[in-house]
Amino acid sequence: MSRRSVNPSRRVADGGLPSVGGLLHPKSRSPPVLTIALVVLGVIILIAYFNSGSGVTVTSREAVSRSEGSCTPEVMQALPYLKKAYGNELHKVLHVGPDSCTVVSNLLKEGKVEAWGVEPYDLEDTDSSCKSLVRKGFVRMADIKFPLPYRQDSFNLVIVSDALDYLTPRYLNKTLPDLARISTDGLVIFAGNPGQQKAKVSELPKFGRPAKLRSSSWWSRYFIQTGLRENEGPLKKFEQAASKNKYKPDCQIFHLSS
Repeated sequence: MSRRSVNPSRRVADGGLPSVGGLLHPKSRSPPVLTIALVVLGVIILIAYFNSGSGVTVTSREAVSRSEGSCTPEVMQALPYLKKAYGNELHKVLHVGPDSCTVVSNLLKEGKVEAWGVEPYDLEDTDSSCKSLVRKGFVRMADIKFPLPYRQDSFNLVIVSDALDYLTPRYLNKTLPDLARISTDGLVIFAGNPGQQKAKVSELPKFGRPAKLRSSSWWSRYFIQTGLRENEGPLKKFEQAASKNKYKPDCQIFHLSS
């Protein structure tokens, strides 16, 4: 009887896994040093690949956190134009939104402005300056889905940023009238711009839900339904001052009065 040819692959399987050196040069056996060196080189290449991938992810998240989705930095940029728009009305100011400590601290530096802040989320990982403002009662944490602990007409102006975008219409129906209740001269609302911004990646766990970025037409209809109207006088002054200095906000800014 003729002998069946033996499959070389079966011999390999029977004799164990081939060495890296054997694969490279089947007729000669490479020394163990070469095998170890090749394995180490492969590990180094894999580590470098995964590290470079994670580095890109971290950088992109940091960029999103800094530049997209947050309107509170826009408040700081708009303050000079708000002063020109509201003049003496910018006397007793309440800021509602994250990073209230930063906004309040900058307003208090003006000297003539009395400022307070409401942080709708947590106040963890704050610096000593913010903790001092909290201890002194300038900044407090409160759930804006419920009435704020202030009397009617407590403030001349209420500035809101990075807060209403995270509320459903169910809660907006309660929060917006309450904000109007505590203001004598109006509301200034900074809202995200759909198509241009995304919710901050780093803040999604804190907010509990992504932001709902709504169009200006949606907001306009909603303001009318809630009995708010455009505050034309300050709006015109604000736009004139902003245009003169070529300031173009990334966020939508609404000037309202009840």
